[in-house]
Amino acid sequence: MTDTIFFTAFRQLLQMFFAIIFFHCSEYILAISSHGKNNVTPKSLLISKNYILAMIISLIEYLVEIYFFPGLKEHWLLSNIGLAGVVFGEIIRKLAIITAGRSFTHLIKIRHEEHHVLVTHGVYRHIRHPSYCGFLIWSVGTQIMVCNPLSTVAFAFIVWRFFQQRIPYEEFFLRQFFGLQYEEYTDQTFSGIPFIK
Repeated sequence: MTDTIFFTAFRQLLQMFFAIIFFHCSEYILAISSHGKNNVTPKSLLISKNYILAMIISLIEYLVEIYFFPGLKEHWLLSNIGLAGVVFGEIIRKLAIITAGRSFTHLIKIRHEEHHVLVTHGVYRHIRHPSYCGFLIWSVGTQIMVCNPLSTVAFAFIVWRFFQQRIPYEEFFLRQFFGLQYEEYTDQTFSGIPFIK
């Protein structure tokens, strides 16, 4: 492995691992700050078996491609665009969590709680699900950042499909909790995920 390829691999993998660690630790810290340590479980780290599998497959793709097609990883402009996507997605998601405060939870609420209010200001003013929007940008950005063409497409589709199923389910309960107020809000906003009303 040449020094250039070694530097590329070191830089890209370091950025990816830092992005993943920062994302999950900050999610957990924000959950504790909003809901208190006693009300937060390790599920707030948002690490599932499917997520771990996706990241392992992404790493395998990276290692195979850098070994057999090292030039594929040398697209610095593309890599930097991915890095910008990671940062932008992270900012959108964290603004959503901070803006919603106690109304934000990692699990969909099926019962209305007293502190749960409809948040329509800040990043929620134009986007109903800014945390989902931020996660989609972040997750796809991680793969663009490491120049993984297969995982970029796979992450985009899988995350989009996940939200295609999750958003209608979540909005069913939000309509029950907030009624006409939520209907009016949906008419004025974008879901935050392309092609999902």
